[in-house]
Amino acid sequence: MNPVLLTQIAGLSLIAYILGSIPWGIILTRNISEDIRKTGSGNIGATNVRRIAGTRRGALTLLGDMLKGAIPVWLVHLAGRPEICWPDDVVALVAVCAVLGHLYPVFLKFKQGGKGVATAAGCFLAISPLAFLIALVVFIAVIFRTNTMSAGSLSAIMVLPLALLLTSQPRVLSGCAVIIMILITLRHKDNIKRLLNGTEPPIREKRNSDR
Repeated sequence: MNPVLLTQIAGLSLIAYILGSIPWGIILTRNISEDIRKTGSGNIGATNVRRIAGTRRGALTLLGDMLKGAIPVWLVHLAGRPEICWPDDVVALVAVCAVLGHLYPVFLKFKQGGKGVATAAGCFLAISPLAFLIALVVFIAVIFRTNTMSAGSLSAIMVLPLALLLTSQPRVLSGCAVIIMILITLRHKDNIKRLLNGTEPPIREKRNSDR
């Protein structure tokens, strides 16, 4: 491979990892008394931020984490010149690097990263809006049925590889989705145990009727 192109690909991958490493959950909760990593689930993602610091900060964290995935993928397309057609495996590599940055952020010494769902969502929103929409419908449907964020997230990420195939995306991108699915599922191992035990915290607490 041309050394210049190899350098550009390495640079795009590094940018994706660094952007993925930005801990928006920590940045957006710095002025509250509690360290988000020592409160609630201890996760730096939007769900824990919402529980601890409110819906607005939770929504901003979600947006920031999604952009960490979307921006690197967009950069791959922006970096291409008319004489260069970036292969799909470069897009896949950049997407995986962005998610790895979120899971193992350099700014947190490769520890206490998030679960990766929002960053993966941002990546695949940029890669295939239609496949993203299919996964989003599954996400909403499962949340409506189970009232748990982790069940919705896991269901959506598991549907994503198939959604990419159904929308005629290249197989390398479906393979990328499988790799990301495995990484995210491993990060959710404690959530899976709680889901099986029926102890996973709900999104909305059920109100007891006075009647």
